[in-house]
Amino acid sequence: MTLIKSISGIRGTIGGKPGEGLSPLDVVKFTAAYAVWVRSSKPSGPVTVVVGRDARISGPMVSSLVISTLSGMGCNVINIGLATTPTTEIAVTEERADGGIILTASHNPKQWNALKLLNARGEFLSAADGERILAIAESEDFEFAGVDQLGLVLEKDYTQRHIELVKALKLVDTEAIRAARFRVAVDAVNSVGGIVFPQLLKELGVAEVTEINCDPSGHFAHNPEPLAENLTETCRIIRESKVDVGFVVDPDVDRLAIINEDGTLFNEEYTLVAVADYVLGCTPGNTVSNLSSSRALRDITEKHGGSYSASAVGEVNVVARMKAVNAVIGGEGNGGVIYPESHYGRDALVGAALFLTHLAKSGLKCSELRKTYPDYFISKNKIELTPEIDVDNILEKMKKLYQNEQVNDIDGVKIDFPSSWVHLRKSNTEPIIRIYSEAATMNEAETLAQTIIAEIKKAAGL
Repeated sequence: MTLIKSISGIRGTIGGKPGEGLSPLDVVKFTAAYAVWVRSSKPSGPVTVVVGRDARISGPMVSSLVISTLSGMGCNVINIGLATTPTTEIAVTEERADGGIILTASHNPKQWNALKLLNARGEFLSAADGERILAIAESEDFEFAGVDQLGLVLEKDYTQRHIELVKALKLVDTEAIRAARFRVAVDAVNSVGGIVFPQLLKELGVAEVTEINCDPSGHFAHNPEPLAENLTETCRIIRESKVDVGFVVDPDVDRLAIINEDGTLFNEEYTLVAVADYVLGCTPGNTVSNLSSSRALRDITEKHGGSYSASAVGEVNVVARMKAVNAVIGGEGNGGVIYPESHYGRDALVGAALFLTHLAKSGLKCSELRKTYPDYFISKNKIELTPEIDVDNILEKMKKLYQNEQVNDIDGVKIDFPSSWVHLRKSNTEPIIRIYSEAATMNEAETLAQTIIAEIKKAAGL
């Protein structure tokens, strides 16, 4: 059993003893701590929290615990039921609520679930707020409401509202999509994407929708993380179905992977690149992605006359940087598109609508559009060190070793070379350094990674 408490929420495997897995007691304690924080952020008046969940098997159980606990803490609850992460984020602002809780373990397997916490802006909490909630949960410094102060529970469905807001975006051209007569496949990995995505595609004007794993049963048909090794069967179906493009989403629909008409992968890193290319062509400006994302976004941004900035890893960090530089588009290389004209959160619905508009206006096949972007390849590695080794000291040595290169140390150490980069990040729970490297070929990326690994070992005396 596993239970992980962090500033972004609590996640773990269902079952086990309290404190060892995501048990009902842990759910109640953490929800109560969040309620204390929400109430402290509002001086007076009733407090309202939106709750949404993905289609995990444990969803109904965890949801009933969360909603009852919030009510027991005197918070009013708007239960939007089965809903994507971006739908829940939007519902918080639409309802002018004081916060939100999303019940999803994102790309983790079915035995996992999690509570992801939102503020009144429908955005993930800052590190300081997350630390405050952890402290409250640890101290159990909360007091439940009396019978006359129990919160009310209201049920609403926000799926259609989210679709309408996506269609209303200025850069989403439903007429162009309809004229293209697209045939589109979607793999929703048996979660909430199966509810919203086929409907979105039809309302955008897609001529024919092929549904793959769209029954929201929570029994994931394959590993739910939309990576190449998990999409072999999906790629085969898309190739044989002779569709124009395929979309794959994770269980909470904040990540979007694209599959070309020939069954090859567009590459998850290039979802944001392609959408940014379209957005920047219409509204020039700045972009942001995290330090571990492809350099291709920087290239596209500079081609359009904008400025690219990198943030620390984590959606909250990307959003903060986007606001600081007034970015018109941003996100993460894992297929997470953040478009401020909609809201400050990764949203696969927005990503798909903008991509289909781009594809329609380009007049190209999906595979042809992919070839218009610079090729980069990322190699992902890690090195395990012994517990007594000072990982921070190792990173300092690497920074000094490459002091004549462009070095960014806001999140680990990233070293930018003229035609490649490497990003070193330590694990918060294990003596591990994760090593991401990118270059023009996979061989170059892997060679760079091995060079860095050898230097880390030398610095560590291994």
